[in-house]
Amino acid sequence: MTQSTDRAAEVDYVRSRGLLPAIGRAGVEVTLIGVLYVFYCVTRTFASTAFAPARGHALDILTFEKSWRFDFESWLNDKFFQYDWLGVFGSYWYATTHYMVTLVVLIWLYRHSASQYVTARRALVLASIAGLTFYLLMPTAPPRLVEGGFHDILSLHSNIGWWSENGSAPKGLGNVTNELAAFPSLHAGWSLWVAIVLIRAGVPKIVQGLGLAYAATMAIVIVGTANHWVLDAVIGWIVVLVSFGVAIAWERKGPAPAHEPDLAYDQYL
Repeated sequence: MTQSTDRAAEVDYVRSRGLLPAIGRAGVEVTLIGVLYVFYCVTRTFASTAFAPARGHALDILTFEKSWRFDFESWLNDKFFQYDWLGVFGSYWYATTHYMVTLVVLIWLYRHSASQYVTARRALVLASIAGLTFYLLMPTAPPRLVEGGFHDILSLHSNIGWWSENGSAPKGLGNVTNELAAFPSLHAGWSLWVAIVLIRAGVPKIVQGLGLAYAATMAIVIVGTANHWVLDAVIGWIVVLVSFGVAIAWERKGPAPAHEPDLAYDQYL
């Protein structure tokens, strides 16, 4: 009886030693992601709010798209305006999934694989920093703010959602968001990040397909709601692909990444 009690106490002790570091790592990760998100939101507001140059950049993008014949914005936006159900779907999708799906996949990957989580998190941070750099150096107006027959879909349906008439920001906070941060689209970039994470994690093919479908749907929605140009989505994808490449290349040349959840946390950073 004494041996059984001692054994149970030993098991509880070992589990507690493993649990506390895990909680500590999770707390650090939550704090890190929270700080990065706040930094992302605050930094966006530092970008220039001068509309004329942002409109000029937008028209340059549209001219480039027309020269290569992939200026689908107007046609797709008309469909989202013509069919209310499509406009409502697009509004909820745009205002919700960008943050929720990315967060859920981050949490899942954290529990699934330490090493893949580190790589994915690094790629996400690099892509976000790259996006912020573009927003600061090249403010670009979205189609909904450019004259030319584009319909602001989220504004049209803001009475039934939690977003404001100024975009996907919550009601009452629309005036503090940067509406000239269209290029590149991190909505598109983060959605492709989700698909890449699922593929690299080796989940079943059907789940990988859902990840790719999610990225494709996001690209359609951001253009259909007139929040981004087609080129915004393409460059957003490229930014994420390059970020993953940089993260992987750095890890191959740098210190070995963590592979077990009980490794020292300094290997995660």
